[in-house]
Amino acid sequence: MVTPRPQKKVLADLKASILNPALTSHFQCWFYPPSAVRSLLPAGEVQDDRMWSLSCAEAALPGTSLATSELVNDHTGITERHAYRRQYDTTSSFTFYVDHDYKIINFFEKWIGYIVNEQNSTADNYFYRVNFPKLYQTSIYVKKFEKDYNRVLEYRFLKAYPISINSMPVTYEASQLLKCTVNFNFSRYVVETMNNTPIMGPLQQNGVTSNAITLNV
Repeated sequence: MVTPRPQKKVLADLKASILNPALTSHFQCWFYPPSAVRSLLPAGEVQDDRMWSLSCAEAALPGTSLATSELVNDHTGITERHAYRRQYDTTSSFTFYVDHDYKIINFFEKWIGYIVNEQNSTADNYFYRVNFPKLYQTSIYVKKFEKDYNRVLEYRFLKAYPISINSMPVTYEASQLLKCTVNFNFSRYVVETMNNTPIMGPLQQNGVTSNAITLNV
């Protein structure tokens, strides 16, 4: 192994590295609810995937870690840690601006209600029976890009579904934007770096087709 040494750097090297940082405000998320969940929404909201995407004000790129086991007897005085499994975060949070028709809140309430297959919740004999995971799970896409749109970092959450909705305080004090934070569970994620080459074509998710710009890997 070659021992690293300090080297002279020119301004062009700095511009190509640390002087061209990524910014947190350039991203977009896509949520594709299962077809069964779509059937529970009002007719005007069923195909409105763009509203859910553009209303997402904050998202978190997922974290990961390695589970390790300790070895203490191989070498005297040395504790080694060897990786044996990759671990993923159990949840990821997304914050949405709530529209004046409360479509965002209604959307995720319907989704969670479908997961547990709620019956008439006002009846005295209220009960529920949880649906099969494949019926309520989906994929979520978080795409991080910059102002020039040249490169896209895509995170795809697999087998994702909403697991909780944070409380949303309302008050008579100075008005603020109402936000809804939804926490999603997922099994794992995959990440890819893409060239942002636009190709017009149909994009189909969960039986719904729309014209969209796709990205070449």
